[in-house]
Amino acid sequence: MIQKVDCIIIGAGAAGLMCAIEAGKRGRHVIVLDHTNKPGKKILMSGGGRCNFTNYHIHPDRYISHNPHFCKSALSRYTQWDFIELVKKHHIPFHEKTLGQLFCDNKSKDILDMLLIECEQVSADIRMNAHIEKIEKIHDYHFKIHSTRGDFHCESLIIASGGLSIPTMGASPFAYKIAEQFSILLWPTRAALVPFTLHQQDKDKFAELSGVSIDCLVSNNEIDFRENLLFTHRGLSGPAILQMSSYWQPGEEIVINMLPEKNIFDFLQAQKKLSSQKQLNTLLSELLPKRVVDIFLDPLLATAKLPTIAQQDLERVAETINTWRIKPNGTEGYRTAEVTLGGIDCDALSSKTMMVNNVPGLYFIGEAVDVTGWLGGYNFQWAWSSGWAAGQVV
Repeated sequence: MIQKVDCIIIGAGAAGLMCAIEAGKRGRHVIVLDHTNKPGKKILMSGGGRCNFTNYHIHPDRYISHNPHFCKSALSRYTQWDFIELVKKHHIPFHEKTLGQLFCDNKSKDILDMLLIECEQVSADIRMNAHIEKIEKIHDYHFKIHSTRGDFHCESLIIASGGLSIPTMGASPFAYKIAEQFSILLWPTRAALVPFTLHQQDKDKFAELSGVSIDCLVSNNEIDFRENLLFTHRGLSGPAILQMSSYWQPGEEIVINMLPEKNIFDFLQAQKKLSSQKQLNTLLSELLPKRVVDIFLDPLLATAKLPTIAQQDLERVAETINTWRIKPNGTEGYRTAEVTLGGIDCDALSSKTMMVNNVPGLYFIGEAVDVTGWLGGYNFQWAWSSGWAAGQVV
């Protein structure tokens, strides 16, 4: 027996739940289907378990897309302030961490519980362990969905199944397969907001620095980010590196300024004029972790006293610290990536409703769409905003 409903939403993550809430508010009969065993798994694990649910500084230029204008409509109609009001309505305590990033004071579960309560209030029906076996378009604005939790006939079908990041949380290429079924263009996908791996020679050299974090400026030819860098046993991580990974191309070199507020050559020259008798490594260890200094300095130069060091050697030291150039081997991939770059072509969708222009009644929202935000709550805001936008019309 086929159950007739207004809306079927595939994916019980951030975007899908938001869409269910908004459609439910309009009196629509909504069923959410998800192949995993629990809703909102990525919400629960995000932000170190405290859910970085949005950012004070949401702006379209902090999103990557082949159509940079596409995200403007949804982000402007359902803003970070709207979501913050929802959080306040549920009396969830939160705080700003850095750079406008908002986190729960307690646990990510607070945000998921809020969404599930809102879904319950509008009678949105969430069914887990639902594997989609087949989707058919039967006529304009109508679809048939065959699943392990029943067969459905719906007017609006919303794909909110996410991208490929963190497969252990249930990530799958489902959205892209549906796009292909309906001849919708896909931009190539790759892991974003992800740590870099290093070539073996560099990996061996920096292995001793695993766990060391420094404030730095990471740049390429397109953009730069000033945040922490973390050395790991596999390569480089930390917020500055995760941000850069979204803009990095394989084979490209990145430049890292380990002391962005200090011109090291000028500093060393000034110290030399003061006739400082300190060893070079002692002086630089006042500015950088000693382990970093030990790894980056030539051993013979490291123990030399400043007045004895030639200008060209000081220039070389300054270049090492202020413009350290390194070519990553690659990234850790989807296993640890926070988001997927690329996906459903924005030009195939309405920026106001998220509906596919050539397939009436079919919608794509959230991570599956070719809109990727910066680290720091930007991707959750895209999920809320795109889910909200679709929820107004489905």
